[in-house]
Amino acid sequence: MKRPIYYDTETTGISAEKDRVIELAAYDPIEERSFCEFIHPGFPIPPQATAIHNISDEMVKDALGFEDVGKAFTEFCPENTVLIAHNNDGFDKFFIEAEFERSGLILPDWEYVDSLKWARRYRPDLPRHSLQHLREVYGIVANNAHRALDDVMVLYDIFSQMIDDLSIETVQKLLSESKTLDRMPFGKHQGKSLTEVPKNYVSWLADSGAFDKPQNKELKESFEKIGVL
Repeated sequence: MKRPIYYDTETTGISAEKDRVIELAAYDPIEERSFCEFIHPGFPIPPQATAIHNISDEMVKDALGFEDVGKAFTEFCPENTVLIAHNNDGFDKFFIEAEFERSGLILPDWEYVDSLKWARRYRPDLPRHSLQHLREVYGIVANNAHRALDDVMVLYDIFSQMIDDLSIETVQKLLSESKTLDRMPFGKHQGKSLTEVPKNYVSWLADSGAFDKPQNKELKESFEKIGVL
């Protein structure tokens, strides 16, 4: 039986190659236990990053490096773990993979679920799919946004409602199935029918590399099906 583990990372920036994870948190809903550790990045945290998550150099000065925290996280995750994060495919997974490689750790054979992808696919009625917007939609009490464990617990509450009684295996199966999108999921044309999105905007997305991102695979395929790409 697969085991869902909800997780989140806070980082020094948006580049998995150049930046570092400075907080890693997770929640195991089966055993009702949590994991949360600060991580020393090896260099000062940029002010613009601290402005988002409020993690300062002072808070991580005595923290362990990722090698030690990565080992502890691996021990926290049971066999057959499926890691669930919001925008996993476009952010958290890349950072986890990069940190394990840099630290010389063997990355376990984890599977992943991106809750943002699920929200975009099965709640197309919503104008936005950010974690905080979904929190408001599902009536989850506000917490300390952009701190890892707080975001993890919010995600658990939201995703549990979104998938209802579906098993994690069913969720993975549904996400793996190709599905045509009919509305723009993000950007200045969010919510518009794909047929109404200007072709020059679609071309700009293609030229900027947006369609090369894993989380935008379905969008690319949908534009291809209507002959825009």
